[in-house]
Amino acid sequence: MKRSPHPRGIRGWLVAIAALACVLLTARLGWWQLDRAAQKQALQAAVQAQAAAQPWDNADWRSALAQASPALQHHPVWLRGRWQLEHQVFLDNRQMQGRPGFFVITPLLLEGGGAVVVQRGWVPRNFQDRSQLPAIATPTEWVVVQGRVALPPSALYQLGRDVPDAGAAQIRQNLDMRAYAQATGLDLPPWSVLQTDAAADGLLRDWPQPDSGVAKHYGYAAQWLALSALVALLYLWFQILRPRRRAYAHAHDSIA
Repeated sequence: MKRSPHPRGIRGWLVAIAALACVLLTARLGWWQLDRAAQKQALQAAVQAQAAAQPWDNADWRSALAQASPALQHHPVWLRGRWQLEHQVFLDNRQMQGRPGFFVITPLLLEGGGAVVVQRGWVPRNFQDRSQLPAIATPTEWVVVQGRVALPPSALYQLGRDVPDAGAAQIRQNLDMRAYAQATGLDLPPWSVLQTDAAADGLLRDWPQPDSGVAKHYGYAAQWLALSALVALLYLWFQILRPRRRAYAHAHDSIA
């Protein structure tokens, strides 16, 4: 009569396979996070190199747009033009330094042709009269705006369509760049400029610096690799070292 395999032997193999699979999976996830961190570091280095490049003037800006270069973002610019105050808008519920207020958005009509949306800075809102707009010192003559190329203003969650505030037609929750270009009649590219120079307009320009998120990936990698090591140590203790210690103690007691 054939004897069936010992159940404890089958269970031991199943535990070993499960532990090995868990160790390999968690270790692979940890290395994947390290690889993502390396990619983000390379991207951050590219961003820093872009930010340190020679600023573009109007001609350089038009050339970059014509080439549809993907490396526009974060590049510094010095653009000469005139503010289009009749199309200025205020994006509501925007924070800077932990305070709520407006982002001031004004198109800049460029010398030599074209226009661009400029995120000029932040200003607090009058919460006693929510329809009152802050006075922004804005020159009417030619100006040179220093800044860096950025994506359009980020969109906040909202219910319904992006329509102006009933109290003030210039107050918006979000800015649809395509609709805004059609409404203003300006030839606006799908990019904006974050103004960074210290203009005497009273606006705050403490823009957040680009964050690659490398620290987050290192944190995740440490967690996955620690879990992999923990599973390996638990298996070593409960499946190998502890049974051997018990067997040694039992054999010692039998001899005694």
